[in-house]
Amino acid sequence: MPSILFVFTSVSATLTGANTGWYLPEAAHPYYILAPHVSIDFASPAGPNPPVDEGSVKMFASDEECTKFLADETVKSKFAAAKKLSDVSAKDYDAIFYVGGHGPVIDLAVDPVNIKLASEFYQAGKITSAVCHGPAALVGAIDAQGKSIFAGKSATGFSNAEETAVGKLKDVPFLLEDKITSLGGKYEKATEPWAAKVVIDGNLYTGQNPASAGPIGHAILKALK
Repeated sequence: MPSILFVFTSVSATLTGANTGWYLPEAAHPYYILAPHVSIDFASPAGPNPPVDEGSVKMFASDEECTKFLADETVKSKFAAAKKLSDVSAKDYDAIFYVGGHGPVIDLAVDPVNIKLASEFYQAGKITSAVCHGPAALVGAIDAQGKSIFAGKSATGFSNAEETAVGKLKDVPFLLEDKITSLGGKYEKATEPWAAKVVIDGNLYTGQNPASAGPIGHAILKALK
């Protein structure tokens, strides 16, 4: 059975002090697509029980998979046993997936342990994937030539328009759309904000927003099969 590492932020507050964490549907939707076919481990910079974005729990309270995920005993045990990123080896997995939420822009983007790990996955030709703000975890990652993994690649992530719409411009150190472009990436987005968009370029898999979490899960599954 193929294996994938789900990586979550360990940050629970934005730059303004607002609550944040990992974004519920961006974990739940791909998890239930992948779990029947793929071995899944959880990890975060600080290890066990990374914080969930409380706003996402409220917003998706009527989403069947999200409520199931929060109550799922297997999921709870995976969170309780979540590895510290410093204890993870890329050799043990076929793919890595970064769950979004505003947290990754704050911790994973600059975490040297994460940057090294993401670079190792990418350079090994393994699926290096992320959704929404998750691609922020990849902005420090480099290819074998020492260039950004976004350089010359098509990619997506939470758009400037979407960040403006949620009123979080001051909550994050950078805007993902601008950052991907500044790294030489060919940023793509859906024709409308909040519509699903998944971009695959080589082994770099990115999804734009919460609606893209299921679709990127299907894309990863197809590649791992």
